Amino acid sequence: MTLSEKLSSAIRDVPDFPKKGIVFKDITPIMLNAELSNELLDALHDQYKDQEINAVAGIESRGFLLGYPLAMRLGVPFILIRKAGKLPYDTINVSYDLEYGSATMEMHADTLSQGDRVLVHDDLLATGGSATAAAKLIQKAGGEVAGFSFLVTLDFLKGREKLMKISDNISTFVAH
Repeated sequence: MTLSEKLSSAIRDVPDFPKKGIVFKDITPIMLNAELSNELLDALHDQYKDQEINAVAGIESRGFLLGYPLAMRLGVPFILIRKAGKLPYDTINVSYDLEYGSATMEMHADTLSQGDRVLVHDDLLATGGSATAAAKLIQKAGGEVAGFSFLVTLDFLKGREKLMKISDNISTFVAH
């Protein structure tokens, strides 16, 4: 069985969460399986070890789960991208539109140097709004988006198309 198949079989569908009509992709069963988690982390490391990445940015909160250990394995800093008001120091922010309303993401202002190549990691790519906002933060801080990494992609929501305008280095393990 391939890693993608193992991950796909471990991901649990939760219907009508967080609201009716949405099928939530629950990755917590992967976190309960240390062997599968390590295999996934090994695959991520192998994929990015030669891409001259200077930092990994994880999007709150599930992007932290694999983003931080990946950064440690790559020997690079980990950048927290969080919802507004969650970081304690000087921040920069970007606001973006959601299906119903808007949101703001922040990161510490002192996390990047000019020209740093940053991999953006999150658990799931849906419409691409959060990942695009994260990319704009990185660019605003003087960094370059080296690529995007996701565990799961919901292809029917066409988030990949939005991200292709920023980087064509977009990887996922499970596509739905």
